[in-house]
Amino acid sequence: MLQENCYVVSDDTKEAVIIDCGAFFETEKKAIAQYIGQSELRPVHLLCTHGHFDHNFGAGFIEQTYGLQPELHADDEFLYQASRQQASEMVGVALDFDLPPVGHYITDGELITFGSHQLQALHVPGHSPGGLLFYCAAEKVAFSGDTLFRMSVGRTDLHRGSWSDLINSLQTVIAQLPADTQVYTGHGPKTTIGDELRMNPCLALKNVE
Repeated sequence: MLQENCYVVSDDTKEAVIIDCGAFFETEKKAIAQYIGQSELRPVHLLCTHGHFDHNFGAGFIEQTYGLQPELHADDEFLYQASRQQASEMVGVALDFDLPPVGHYITDGELITFGSHQLQALHVPGHSPGGLLFYCAAEKVAFSGDTLFRMSVGRTDLHRGSWSDLINSLQTVIAQLPADTQVYTGHGPKTTIGDELRMNPCLALKNVE
């Protein structure tokens, strides 16, 4: 209901990672399972850019279907555990299911391997204290969650969000990525680092001389 983006990322080995499975409705779960099945993929990680409920509705479905538990930064576990409360307070949804336990805590700089590729986890607090960006240097692709959107940034008025932390993450981590990096966001369309450096004021501040 919040139009969150879920990504299934794979290479020619057929191994895959699932990033931010927010599938809530059965049609959404079916679409993900159908894509994975028809593509003959083997998911090996369920990665979470952060702990907000809309990015993790489908964690139980992924565990039941593929035996994977969510992997996220330890600083966001409290948000993940509060998914029922978040859903009730923010969108008026009463969850009738529990999310699976966290399977692994991802640390800043950790390399996550699937197939012949690696994703580097970069800690980008601000939208949430444990926000992560997943970056594949070989393909110049990044998955930013709700830290960076096209010509926008994530909100910081939610529990333990921080505007100063967000700006610091944008300018010291994200702005350092190559300009031709394709950024796949947590909501809305993709963008590039170069476009954001030119037109997003929160990143452009770094370029002011």
